[in-house]
Amino acid sequence: MVRLGRPRGLSAAGKKELWERWRAGESISDIARALQKAPGSIHGRIEATGGFSPPERRRRGCALTPSEREEISRGLAAGESLHAIATRLGRPVSTVCREVKRNGGRRNYRAQKAEERASKRARRPKRCLLAIDDRLRDLVAVKLEADWSPQQISGWLKREYPDDETMRVSHETIYRTLFVQARGALKRELLAHLRSRRMMRRSRRASTRGQPRGQIKEAVSIRERPPDVEDRAVPGHWEGDLISGSRNTHVATLVERSSRFVMLVRVDGKDTESVVRALGEQIRRLPKTMMTTLTWDRGPEMAAHKSFTVATDISVYFCDPRSPWQRGTSENTNRLLRQYLPRKTDLSVYDQADLDLIALKLNTRPRKTLGYSTPAATLARTVALTS
Repeated sequence: MVRLGRPRGLSAAGKKELWERWRAGESISDIARALQKAPGSIHGRIEATGGFSPPERRRRGCALTPSEREEISRGLAAGESLHAIATRLGRPVSTVCREVKRNGGRRNYRAQKAEERASKRARRPKRCLLAIDDRLRDLVAVKLEADWSPQQISGWLKREYPDDETMRVSHETIYRTLFVQARGALKRELLAHLRSRRMMRRSRRASTRGQPRGQIKEAVSIRERPPDVEDRAVPGHWEGDLISGSRNTHVATLVERSSRFVMLVRVDGKDTESVVRALGEQIRRLPKTMMTTLTWDRGPEMAAHKSFTVATDISVYFCDPRSPWQRGTSENTNRLLRQYLPRKTDLSVYDQADLDLIALKLNTRPRKTLGYSTPAATLARTVALTS
């Protein structure tokens, strides 16, 4: 059963740490691991603001403080006049009068409720420049569609309209309006015209340094696999992959080559430590003779393949770059799994029991390639013949 509504809340300190780490250039998986949250929940929170850390809320200097509201409440309870209360606070009588009227009057005024209402009223967002000025917005959109960068647009406007202050917009405002779609001024489709094609702001400190990309150290080529892997006659040779969902969520898939038997593994993140740890725990549920080799693509999630082999005694082989057909069994299985794990689905809502149930459904469905036998029956029969 899919379990929805898992708590993903963060304390004020947690939110502050999240944005500090994001501005420092850490990846979503690293932040999620540090905060002990699902990567999908961290991705969703960052995506909601376009990658921009929300400004810290500050009380206006002229606004009433919680202690002043408590003083007003005590004064009203004691039957004091509004003038007397205002004099004691050093505030204009009109300020105290408006405060009391908008929060229930003398009989119903409560300091805490008044503070909560004031905080909620202060959240009203100011409309951004491009949402207010249609002429400027339309011109910016036309230039974005022509593949101009926000910086080029901002500089060109200054040159083209030197005497018109209303035709001014900074490149940062254009980026914010594009990335933060809640502003409702520029269409999301215009993001495709940016050179970076990014969907949200990344820190200047963000770097792939230290992250294995493109090449896996000491990777053993698929060409070095034992010959009996190719003919599918002997069980125990598996192919693996990650399927992706929304909110930066993933599920690992393992499929046995001879029987097409599938195992699904819940992973906490796409980083190699999370993937290798989750695969190791799942594989230990199998008899030792049931898995002898694993073939993976060149994704960085298996960069720690050496430690995986040490922990499980399973040899890992890697496909050539950009050669998904070399793991054809895995690719075909992933397409079948999309019936149960559709694209753009938050995969973090599935726990391991849910994934086991999905795998069971697939393993007990007849397959044409198996002569309409099921993967589960085929695996059991093959194991019995080879034992």
